[in-house]
Amino acid sequence: MSFERPAWLVAGLLAALAFALLYRALARRTSDDDLAYSSIPFFREAVRPRAWIGRLLAALWGVALACLALALGGPHLTLPVPARDGSVFICIDTSGSMASTDVTPTRADAAKAAARAFIQEAPAGIKIGIIAFSGTAAVVQPLSADHDAVSQALDAVPLPNGATAIGDALQLAAQNLPPAGHRVVILITDGVNNTGVDPGEVAQWLGAHHIPVYTIGIGTPQGGLIPGTEEEATIDEGALRAYAAVSGGAYARVENATQLRDALEHLGRTATLERRRVDGSFGFAVIAALGMLAAFTLGFGAGRYP
Repeated sequence: MSFERPAWLVAGLLAALAFALLYRALARRTSDDDLAYSSIPFFREAVRPRAWIGRLLAALWGVALACLALALGGPHLTLPVPARDGSVFICIDTSGSMASTDVTPTRADAAKAAARAFIQEAPAGIKIGIIAFSGTAAVVQPLSADHDAVSQALDAVPLPNGATAIGDALQLAAQNLPPAGHRVVILITDGVNNTGVDPGEVAQWLGAHHIPVYTIGIGTPQGGLIPGTEEEATIDEGALRAYAAVSGGAYARVENATQLRDALEHLGRTATLERRRVDGSFGFAVIAALGMLAAFTLGFGAGRYP
């Protein structure tokens, strides 16, 4: 948290302290008057059950005045807020192993369904693009804020076939993302990179340019055979974690269509947020006003003001 007007903050805190001391002095004077003109045993018995009211009033005033001092200081908070100019590329693996049926109905179909869930959860205005990759990578849908059009473009994602060029997909996303703004790459894959450029180097470049890569590894622990071959469909989880870590993203392993959909829905709500400095003066002023109103209402209602 930073302050535009630190002198006002100090002045506000000093005023709050002065008010607290004055309030305490007035409360003591009233207590002394009560003791002077009342039966001491009766007075003690009368006030004992309601001693909490004084503590509550003091707490309310303390919070209210502290918030008022913070508001006067012009606080700025760094908070996650919806990105206004966000751009997201979803890179979908279409290599031969994505035809495996260990994830129902197939890994490829589950990936497309989950991508639709992400698109549905993404805030309006976020631009989303689709990249499909196997032995090479290609843009299926350029970045667009028309989420219906992006969702329909998933029908054009090729059927599973070929090798796995993860680096090419990441590089193509980097080339098509805007030079500034909130930018994210989501990688959905079940394979081990076996052709094209080094994905680790591309992920490192993306991280250096503040573009996180969120990697989703799809497949069951027992795996499955690639249809038409005797080759097992595997996941290089260590590499996927490394791509995410070096770029500032995160890795998730999913073993069924439901987990995959949940993971993409969550990313649709969180990956489109960015940390931005927000003026907190109004919020603190509102809290201060509500605290004062509550203190006045409780104090007058209980007859506790000197």
